[in-house]
Amino acid sequence: MSSSLSVDQNSVATLKTTEQEGAPPSTTPLVKVENFSKAYRDLIAVHRLNFEIQAGEILGLVGPNGAGKTTTLRTLAGIIPPTSGNLWVAGHDISAEPVAAKQKLAYVPVDPHLFDALTVREHLEFMASIYQLKNVEDDIDRLLEQFDLYEKRQAVVQELSRGMQQKVAIACAYLHSPKVIFFDEPLTGLDPRGIRTLKDSIVRQAEEGTAVILSSHLLNLVEDLCTSLLILHQGKRLFFGSIREVRQAFKHLPLSDDATLEEVFLHATEHPELLNELKGLEEVAQQTSAESLPTHESSEGEG
Repeated sequence: MSSSLSVDQNSVATLKTTEQEGAPPSTTPLVKVENFSKAYRDLIAVHRLNFEIQAGEILGLVGPNGAGKTTTLRTLAGIIPPTSGNLWVAGHDISAEPVAAKQKLAYVPVDPHLFDALTVREHLEFMASIYQLKNVEDDIDRLLEQFDLYEKRQAVVQELSRGMQQKVAIACAYLHSPKVIFFDEPLTGLDPRGIRTLKDSIVRQAEEGTAVILSSHLLNLVEDLCTSLLILHQGKRLFFGSIREVRQAFKHLPLSDDATLEEVFLHATEHPELLNELKGLEEVAQQTSAESLPTHESSEGEG
C-alpha cells in the first residue's frame, strides 16, 4: 500500500511561476468557453461567460451559492446543453462532438452517483470497459493503492463512507488519463489523509499536462493549488486571470496589502458595485433592478 505524500510545494510554485512569468502557451486551449449563457425558463444561470485554460493549468472556479459554477461545469461536461454560446473541450465542441469531447474529459460532481451493487474494483473495471481500455489491471491496482481503497476493493460502495465513495469517484475519473478534469467540491467527506492525497494528485495531473478546473468554497485550497482564478457572481464573470493578478486587479477595494484570497473574494462579491471602477473586469452592477434577471440556484448542487 502506498502512503500519501505531502503536497509538493515546489511543484505548486513551479506551476504558478510558469503561469505568472508568461511561458508560451500551446496554441489551442484545452478548455475554451465563448459567450456561454444558460437559462432555465426566465432564470439566467450563466450570462455571456468567456474564458479559456491551457494544458497544465489549474483554474479555481469560485463564487457565492447560485453564481453559476455547477451549471458551467455540467455544461462543459456535456450533461446539460447551453442556451447559447460555444464550449470546447480538448478541441472538440461539446454540443457538436459530445462523444469525442467526453472521451477526453472527466467530471467529479459534488455528489457522485455510484452503483450501489458494484464493488469498488468493479467500478473501475466498468469505467475501463466504457472507455475501451486494455491491460489496465496495474493501473487499477495503482489507483486503489493511491487512494487507500485496496483493502476495500471487494466491498460494494453502499457499504462505504461518504469519503470513501468520493475516493472511488476520483479514482474512476483518473483511470482513462483525461486531458481535462472538472472537480466540483472534491474534498467533500475526505479525511486529512485523503485531502492530502487528492491535492498531490491534482498537482501531478497538471504537471503531466492535464487542464484542471477546481470549483470550491474552500478558498485556501484554491489559493494553494490554482494557477488561475475565475470569479462568478450572479452568473457573470467578475474576474479571470492569474492568482497573482487578482490582488492587483482588486487593489482599489478597501483591502490591506496582505489580504487573503478569502478577503478579496468577500469584498468583491459583497460589493460588486465597486468593481465598475476597475480596468479589465466585467461590470456587474450597471442594470437597474427592473432590467436584471434573477439568477438560478439549481436544486442539483449549484454552488
